[in-house]
Order: sequence, then C-alpha cells, then structure tokens
Amino acid sequence: MIPKGMASVVSDRLNGGATTEMPAHGLGVAALSADSFDAMLFDLDGVVTDTATLHAAAWKQLFDAFLARRPAPDGKPQSPFEAETDYKSYVDGKPRYKGVVSFLRSREIELPYGTPHDPPDAETVCGLGNRKNELFHQLLRRDGVRPIPSSVQFINTIRSLGVKTAVVSSSKNCATILEVAGIEALFDVMVDGVYAAEHRLKGKPDPDTFLEAARLLGAKPRRAVVFEDALAGVRAGRNGNFGLVVGVDRAGHGNELRQNGADVVVTQLTEIRVGNAPPAKDQIDELPSAMQHVAALVDAGRRRRLVYFFDYDGTLTPIVARPDMAILSDGMRATLQALAQHHTVAIISGRDLDDVRNLVGVENIFYAGSHGFRIAGPGQWRRESEHGTEFLPTLDQAERELRDRIGGVPGALVERKHLSVAVHYRLVEDDGIAKLATIVDDVLTAHPGLRKSAGKKVFDLQPNIDWDKGKAILWLLEALHLDRDDVLPIYLGDDVTDEDAFRALRNRGLGIVVKGACRATWARYALDDPDQVRAFLDALISARKGVADG
Repeated sequence: MIPKGMASVVSDRLNGGATTEMPAHGLGVAALSADSFDAMLFDLDGVVTDTATLHAAAWKQLFDAFLARRPAPDGKPQSPFEAETDYKSYVDGKPRYKGVVSFLRSREIELPYGTPHDPPDAETVCGLGNRKNELFHQLLRRDGVRPIPSSVQFINTIRSLGVKTAVVSSSKNCATILEVAGIEALFDVMVDGVYAAEHRLKGKPDPDTFLEAARLLGAKPRRAVVFEDALAGVRAGRNGNFGLVVGVDRAGHGNELRQNGADVVVTQLTEIRVGNAPPAKDQIDELPSAMQHVAALVDAGRRRRLVYFFDYDGTLTPIVARPDMAILSDGMRATLQALAQHHTVAIISGRDLDDVRNLVGVENIFYAGSHGFRIAGPGQWRRESEHGTEFLPTLDQAERELRDRIGGVPGALVERKHLSVAVHYRLVEDDGIAKLATIVDDVLTAHPGLRKSAGKKVFDLQPNIDWDKGKAILWLLEALHLDRDDVLPIYLGDDVTDEDAFRALRNRGLGIVVKGACRATWARYALDDPDQVRAFLDALISARKGVADG
C-alpha cells in the first residue's frame, strides 16, 4: 500500500505515473487506467446507492427502543444512538450481528448471542439483528432507494472499457436493493451477506469478501480497486493488499478514511478521471447515425470484404413480452437473404442454436446459439465449443430448482437453453421482481459454478467461464479463415451483452448499436430500432447494386 506520509500523489498504480491534482480533500490522482486494473470492487450502501441513511435510521430505531429498556450501570438512562458517530464507529459496513455486538460493547451491555432464527423481539444479539432487518425493510418499502447518479456513470464508463465489476456488501438485502434501484446489470459478480454466510467468509474489516469477489472475477488483489465509504470497508481493502483503496467521503470523515487505509479519498466517483475512456460521442444517444454513412461502407467494401454479425432480439426483431413472440418479419428475412448473396452473414444470439435458426429461417448464413457456444452454417458445417459442456448437469439442476420455486411469482418465465437458463420477468409486477431476484440468487449461490448475467428484463444463469459474444465472433472469424486485414467485420446489437462484441471489434471492425437505454458503448454508430436496421441494410444492398451496375 502507499506509505502513509505520502500526501499528494498516487502514481505507479495509475495511468503511467502521470498525476493531476484532485480537490483538496483527496490525494492528487491521475486517471485510473484499464491497463492497470482488471477489476473494480464496490461497496453498495453509500457508494452505489443512497441506502446508508435508511440503515442508520433503522439502527437508531432499534437501539433507542432497546436502550430505553436498559438503564446504564449507574442507573441513569442510556444516551440515545447517534446516527453520525455511533453508526460510523460501530455498525457501518459490518455484518448485522457483528454490528449489534460492537455497539452493545460500547455501552458495556452483553446479551446471549442466540441463533439467526431468533424472533425479532428476542433479547439476543440475533434477535436485535433480525429486528433491525425488519425495520430496514419497512423503511425500504416506504421510502424506496435510489442509485447515486455519479456512481452509475462511473461504473458504466469503466465497464465500457472492459473492466470487470463486483458489488461487495455485508447486507443480506443486497439483491433486493439492486433490483429495486434497477442497477443489477452494473455488476458481473455479487458477494453479499447471504453469499458470505453460505461460504463461511469473514465480514469486514476482514478482507475475505473482497478477496472472494476478485477471485470470482479472475483478478489478483494487486490488480483490483476497492471503493468503500465505511471505515471497516477501507480496513478490509488495506488488509487484503489491494492495488488501490478509494475512500468515498459522503459525511465529512475523509481523514478517518485515510487513517484506516484509503489511498485516495473522493466525494463522488466521477472525480476520478478514467484513462482511455471513450470520448463523449461514445454515449449511445450521441453517436452518429449509421444511415448517414452508407456510402462510406460501400466504399470500404470495395477494398475489404464485409462480414456481418447480428444479434437477434431487439436488433432484427423488436423486444416483446415473451421470447416466443419475437417473430422475424418477412421483410427482414428477405433483406438478410439479399445481404447473404454477397456477404458472409452470422446471427449471434443468447437463444439456443436450433431456436434462432428456426426463427430466422435463412439457409445460407451462420448461426451462433447460446452466445456462441454452438455454431452451425450452410450445409453440414457445424462447430461446438468444448467450453461449458461439463456444466450441463449443474444447469439441469438449476433449471429444476428455478421451475419449482418461481410458481409464486406471477408472470415469471423460465427458458432453458443448451448452456444457460434464462428467467424472464418482463411480465412480472414490480412488487414481485425483488422476490424473483432473491430466488435466482439463491439458486446461483447453491451452484457456484454458474454466473448471472442480466439483459433486458431477464436474468441468465451461465457457466462461469471466460466466454462471451465477442470471443465467439473472434473464434468464428478464425474458423472461417476471415481473421485477415482485408476483412471488415460489422456487428449490430442492442443489449449490454453485445458490448463484448463491440469491444472485440473496436480496433478491427465496426460496431453499430440499436438504441435503447443510454449508456457508454464501444459501438461507433447507432440506429434507432429494428425497422431502421432493415432500412440501413436495404440501403447498403441498393447502393452496392448501383455500384455494380455502374
């Protein structure tokens, strides 16, 4: 870690040693570089979401009522729980029961520990902890929870650079909070209080949960960054010897964060400039329209062989309520057939291979199902990745467990694919989404060989291996002997899972994103919707024909 006497510069861990002064409350810091770090690990409460005030209020309600019944040893009334000092010192960032013990010791109170099954009115450590959880959920239902916009912006930026992200929280309500806030897709991995209990990981200030998140992301601690607002959290980052510990000062305790192990202190994550970040034009809603560059693509096709890759749902067809309703129009099918007469065309989909091939119904193109695990082409051409097949029994079991449990969530739909299990919630009412997310996370916890990815109103459980649409495209280019300088690969997609493909082609091809929610993207151009995708392709075909006729 950085020597404590160092007060102005954090260099070697950042962008090539260059430095830029930060505001006076923090250390001077340059841009975090995607080349320097492989993973970034975020605490939830106070860093990504504004739930710290709800937790502090729940703790205060709990302890004020408890202390009113427990006079001090001298017989005088106990002073109430202080949301500022007591919260930060004794409970913030710690597992719930550990926080109870820590605060009670500060008041020289000892209680039987009890068990996690104690009722919330039990005079035990676990009973008080369970009562606090009830109070928190009451406040959550009443007040809701909001993500911190600057944190969401920062996380989207680093994800667009290919950096993996994890949320690391002591809370057992983490999945519910992410779902209510609508930000579950920001993270590749979640290590929360439920996961920690299942895997017997020590809570903060021990570094176990952060170390586990880094392991799940395939990152060494020295190549990972910890973001924390709690004293116990920054101590965990220091104790784990992580490459950088960023303290997030929401309450004016920056000096305490530094004293406990923060290398850098900021008030907003956007104060940290990200090196190699895409320019402002790489926000989806600011990208140029691909419709304006048809002539340039036709011109490029004279010098290089154009190869087209497409996502299916949301790109060739509109997003619909149920996956079986996403039917390709006759017009789009005719366009793909015309395009395939002169170019190599492939569909890369999260759907099963046979499903997407039957839906498209064009014979002379390539199909990659299950995000590219299984690929088939014209005639008898077929390839199947050796990756992932060993997970089939685990996926079978996960599918059974999901089907057994989602019956109580109206509108939820389980869709089994060859190498994944999708849980759709587009038809689920808002008050059922949190319950569904908890079910999915429970099944995921029971099967650590799987990982969860999130798309548009869907959770997808997949083998936890290094494979995505981008790697599928690169593999297919090589298999088709198209991994050459005279080939220009073009990918069209709409979802966050398509960012892997855009990134893989960033410096060797062209990414075109079909607009949806605004986010940072590796794509270079945009189209409005599937109708405009078809119009764009028809324009390319027409322009090419005009060049050939001329």
